[in-house]
Amino acid sequence: MPTIVVEVMPKPEILDPQGKAIANALPHLGFTGFSGVRQGKRFELTVEGEVTEAVLDDAKRAAAEMLSNPVIEDVVAVRVEED
Repeated sequence: MPTIVVEVMPKPEILDPQGKAIANALPHLGFTGFSGVRQGKRFELTVEGEVTEAVLDDAKRAAAEMLSNPVIEDVVAVRVEED
């Protein structure tokens, strides 16, 4: 079954306290090559049958209207992953 993956990230101007906490913890765990972290969300929508343009359009609409908060988040990707 194909899966539609939706990725949502905080808008660049929005503070990301979880990302900042992760960024601060990384050097203490020996990971020193990273200068910043932004934490987002990933949704996987399983599709019965074929992913048509209509199904993909519905996924994009759901991403914009329900899976993200457009005031503070951007939908950065909506893509199909085949099994």
